[in-house]
Amino acid sequence: MSEMQTETKPVENVPSVLDAIYGRRSVRDYAPDRIDQATIQSLLMAAVQAPTAMHEEPWAFVVVQDREKLRRLSDRAKELLASEADAIHSLGARHALDRFTQADFNVFYNAGTLIAVCGKSVGPFVVSDCWLAAENLMLAAWAKGLGSCVIGLAVSALNSPEWRRELEIPAEVTVFAPIILGIPKGITASVPRRPPQILSWKR
Repeated sequence: MSEMQTETKPVENVPSVLDAIYGRRSVRDYAPDRIDQATIQSLLMAAVQAPTAMHEEPWAFVVVQDREKLRRLSDRAKELLASEADAIHSLGARHALDRFTQADFNVFYNAGTLIAVCGKSVGPFVVSDCWLAAENLMLAAWAKGLGSCVIGLAVSALNSPEWRRELEIPAEVTVFAPIILGIPKGITASVPRRPPQILSWKR
């Protein structure tokens, strides 16, 4: 059989990178299903393929799937948010604060997995590298049929002394990007985006 005859056809219906970029949504409602360890490992491997300045690879990860810990961490995040209420002046921000600090509100939207992308204290581009890894992780999650959402409300709680101790986060490491993951419950509608604002284009 000739070489031409033994060539395999490309796999059809494989999502492209653009499919993932345009298909990913910030999911805020999750089914109770638990993500298995192998899937999480594959998402972390996708995360560390991100670009990194001077090949520093400054990232590290904290994975939390203990629902009791997630509940307590959610409560702590709400406490810290409420303590910052005096610094919030706009009506819209205060309305959001009221919703986020309600007793029954879960800042993790009942997701069963939290992955916190952390950075080691080296180099000026650590934060950028960690957010690039976070985007890789979320796009990979979409490709596996999982939902994801960045939870900025949890940053202060995760970096608090008590939670650093509980989650064994070393002193030289900072949490930058807390991301929840899980099986979406229902369909998340797309949100229209404004066209890119081009400040300058010199040709």
